Amino acid sequence: MAMQPHSKKRVCYYYDSDIGNYYYGQGHPMKPHRIRMTHNLLLNYGLYRKMEIYRPHKATAEEMTKFHSDDYIRFLRSIRPDNMSEYNKQMQRFNVGEDCPVFDGLYEFCQLSAGGSVAAAVKLNKQASDICINWGGGLHHAKKSEASASGFCYVNDIVLGILELLKYHQRVLYIDIDVHHGDGVEEAFYTTDRVMTVSFHKYGEYFPGTGDLRDIGAGKGKYYAVNIPLRDGMDDESYESIFVPIISKVMETFQPSAVVHQCGADSLTGDRLGCFNLTVRGHGKCVEFVKKYNLPFMMVGGGGYTIRNVSRAWTYETSVALGVEIANELPYNDYFEYFGPDFKLHISPSNMANQNTTEYLEKIKTRLFENLRMLPHAPGVQVQTIPEDAINEESDNEDKIDKDERLPQKDLDKRIAPDNEFSDSEDEGEGGRRDHRSYKGRKRPRLEKGNENKESGDKKHIKDELKSEKGEDKEDSKSIAESESKDTGPLP
Repeated sequence: MAMQPHSKKRVCYYYDSDIGNYYYGQGHPMKPHRIRMTHNLLLNYGLYRKMEIYRPHKATAEEMTKFHSDDYIRFLRSIRPDNMSEYNKQMQRFNVGEDCPVFDGLYEFCQLSAGGSVAAAVKLNKQASDICINWGGGLHHAKKSEASASGFCYVNDIVLGILELLKYHQRVLYIDIDVHHGDGVEEAFYTTDRVMTVSFHKYGEYFPGTGDLRDIGAGKGKYYAVNIPLRDGMDDESYESIFVPIISKVMETFQPSAVVHQCGADSLTGDRLGCFNLTVRGHGKCVEFVKKYNLPFMMVGGGGYTIRNVSRAWTYETSVALGVEIANELPYNDYFEYFGPDFKLHISPSNMANQNTTEYLEKIKTRLFENLRMLPHAPGVQVQTIPEDAINEESDNEDKIDKDERLPQKDLDKRIAPDNEFSDSEDEGEGGRRDHRSYKGRKRPRLEKGNENKESGDKKHIKDELKSEKGEDKEDSKSIAESESKDTGPLP
C-alpha cells in the first residue's frame, strides 16, 4: 500500500463546548473536562485556524439503536440522578451504577460523543475531508444490549462510526492503542470479514480481561480480530517495534479503504490507572505511521486519567494530523497551572521496568503473522445500494449567502487560514511564535456566541478539579509501584 510521508491533509475537528461540563462524580477517574483542556490548547497553539471546526449534532435514539438495543437507549434517555430508585432492575441489567454512574446530562453526553463520530464518518464518506477528529469519542467498551455500559462507556460511538463507514467502504480497519482491550468494538465485528480490529493492550489480571492472542474472530470473521497482549512498562521503542510491523502486515493483507484509530491516552507514562511507559511523542508516532497510508482516517479519544497528559497527547496528535510542528513550550491557556512545573508539551518516561522482552514481542509477532497469512487477500463485497447517510449536512452553496450579512460563527469556524497568512500569534520570519506567553492578556477565540458566560461559571468547578487532580497525583506518586501491579479496576 502506497505511503506518502509529508502530504497536507484536509482535517475536520468535532467539538461541543458543553462536553467539559459533564461530571461523572467526585473521585471518579473519568473527567470529560480533559476534552475542554485539549480544545483550549488547540486554540492557543493556533491549530484551530488550520482545520474546519464543527459542533457535532446530538445523535438521535434512532442513530444509536443502529447498534444498541431499543430498551437500553430508552433507559439511558429516562434515567436521572433523581429517579434512580425507579430503575433498580434495569440498572443491574445494563451494568449502570458504579463504574458507569448515573450523572446529570448522561444521555446528552452520550449523544454528543456518538454524534461526533457519526458526523466524522459521514464527512469521510462524502470525501469532504481526509482526516476527522472527535476527541469526545473513543468509548470502546460499551456493548450492544445486556450489560451494555462498561468501563466508563455507555454508547459505543466507534461502532456507530464504523457502521456508517461500511455504507461506502468495503473494508474498515480499527486500531486501538488504549491500555485496555477494545472489547466492545471487537465483539461488535467478531463474525465479519469487513472490519478488522487490532488492539494493543495490557493483558493479564487487568480489565476487561479479554484480548488474548488466541482470540482471533469467528465464522466469517476468523482471523479478522488481531490482539496484541502486552505486559507492564511498555516503552516507546518496544511499542514501535511491534506496532509498525503488525500494522504494515495488516495493511498489506487486509487492504482497508478507511481507518478508525482509537487514541486512548491511558497508555501514557504516569497515567493514574495505566501501567505503560509511553511518551506523548511515542504515542503520537502511531498516528503518524497510520496517516502515511493516505486512507480516509478517523481519530477518536478514549481512556486517559492523568488529564494534563491526555490534553498534551491529543493536542500533539492533532498537530500530527495537520502536518504542523508545534513548540514544546506550552502557550499560555485557561488551564496553564495544570501543566506545571515545566509547562512543556512533551513528557519524559519514568524508570519503571519494561517487562516486554524482545523474545516475548517476537513470539507475538510470529504468531500474528501466521494468522494473517491465513487471510484471503482483500475479501470482496457484493455490490448493493448505498443506504442513506445518517445525517444530511447543510448545503455549502455560498451563492445564496447575502454578501452584506455578517457570516455566522459556525461558518467562520469552517474556514482554514492559508499557510501564508499570519496573525499576531506567529512570527512572520523563522523561529515560530514570538512570545509563547503572549496569550495571557488577550481574549481567546471561541467557537460559539454566548458560551463565555457558561465558561466563566465553570471556573470554580475547574479550580476544585485542579485541586483534586493535584491531590490525586500526590497519592499516585506515593503508591505508583503498587498501583501498577494491583490496579485491575474496569476502565477504557
